[in-house]
Formats: sequence, C-alpha cells, structure tokens
Amino acid sequence: MSTENALLTILVEKINNDTLVLPTLPAIALKVRKAADDPAVNLNKMGDVIGQDPALSARMMKIANSAYLGRTVKVENLHQAVTRIGLRQIKNIATALAMEQLFVSKNQIVGEYLAKLWDRTVDVTANAMAVYQIYIRYGKNVKNLNVDSLTLAALVHNIGVLPILSEAERHQDVFANPTFLNVAIQKLAGRLGATIMREWGFSEEMVQITENWRSLKFQTEKIAYIDFIRVGAVLSGAISSHKDAVMNLCQSKGIVEDLKLLDSDEFKDIRDDAKAIFK
Repeated sequence: MSTENALLTILVEKINNDTLVLPTLPAIALKVRKAADDPAVNLNKMGDVIGQDPALSARMMKIANSAYLGRTVKVENLHQAVTRIGLRQIKNIATALAMEQLFVSKNQIVGEYLAKLWDRTVDVTANAMAVYQIYIRYGKNVKNLNVDSLTLAALVHNIGVLPILSEAERHQDVFANPTFLNVAIQKLAGRLGATIMREWGFSEEMVQITENWRSLKFQTEKIAYIDFIRVGAVLSGAISSHKDAVMNLCQSKGIVEDLKLLDSDEFKDIRDDAKAIFK
C-alpha cells in the first residue's frame, strides 16, 4: 500500500473510531466566549478578559479603527474598542481573530503549508466580507445576518483541514505530493470540520457551513452565510470546478445581481480594507 493510500486509510479509520485528535479552540477565545455567555458581564469585565492577551487586544483595536467598518474617529484604548464593537459582536470577533493561532506548526514543511492555508482562508474571508458589504450597500434586508458572524464562519469554513495536516505530519513524504493532500482534503475536510464545530459547541448553521461549503447539493432557502463564503471562495480561487454555478446562484438569489460590481474599484477597496484587519 502506498504512503498516500495508507494515510487516507488511517484518517478514515480514526474518524470512524472517533480517535482522531481534533484542534482545540484557542484559550483566549474560550475565555471570551465564556465571559460573553455570562449574563452579568459588562464592557469593563469583557475588556479585562481581552486585555489578558496582548495580541488579541491589538487586533481588537485594529478592527475597531478599521477602514472596513468606516471608522474615522480613532479609539485610543481597549475599553473604547470594546465599547465601539459591542458585547454582541465581541464573542464572534474574538473567536475569529484567535483562529490564526491554530495555523502554526514547529515543523517547517507543515508550517509553510499551514501559512499558505491561512493566507487562502483570509482571502476567502475578505472577499466574502466585501460581497456582504456590496449586498447591504445596495439596499438589501439583512436582519438575519451580521458581519461578525460572517467573518467567523468564513475563517472556520476550512477548519477540517487541520487534523488532516496534523496526521500527515507523521508521513512527511506526502507533502511532496500536494495533489494527494488536496484529494484527502476534498474527501474528508468537510466531515472533520463539522465534527470540530460540534466539539466546540457552535451552532448547527456553523456546522453545516464547514461540512457543505464545497458542495452545491446543500442549499438554503434564504440567503445565508454559506452563500457569501462560496462566492468568496470562487473569487479567491478556492473553488474552481463549479465556479460558474456558484456565481449563477449568487445572481439568482439576489446577492449581487450585477457581477461586474465584483470587479469594480469599489469592491476591491472594500476587500482590501477587510483583508488589512488580519494582516
């Protein structure tokens, strides 16, 4: 049996036996989510929790002042940033910003692969966020959608790749065959992503996104986060086999009726502002 087939067999067996090691949510994200679920929490307490992590604090300041959010008056401290963002959004935004911590490895080969994966994830996210902004700028009703939940959904949409790469790290020669890795990811990442999101206690909608974003067989009746993520994936080159179908759905659902907007300077500026949040 080839190394590639052996790895795929090992992965499937571990998934079926529930013995595959899954990534854990970063500690600071767990603290923020726990605090956000506390009915007694207030902005000062939340600021104290976030302040325990200097990197997250800096990111919160950055997003509060971001051009993407259209802010002209700058906040100067973490308390002001938390106040501007608000408790409702903090939970998802903090989790999203902590995601980068999972895309690291002490192994050089795996680390380089993860770095590329994170860059692609950020590209998908920035494009999805820009599509969302174009959607709402042209007068669409988005009562059931919000940008912080979309951001989180986009950043975790491909989370199922991580345990595959962790297992592949034990068989480093497979990294010389990216085609095989892509096949393994196509076959297993969705299933693993759903498992991870359930393990982390996320909503069923988030579970469905990680499991089904690649498959157009899964559709929602109303416009949902998965639609923006799919368009973001097409624009980022993460979906190529059925990109025309994705864009046709984008039009038919009324997300972006004129696809020329996605090639406009307006769109590119929004996308670049969104991407700057994660750089």
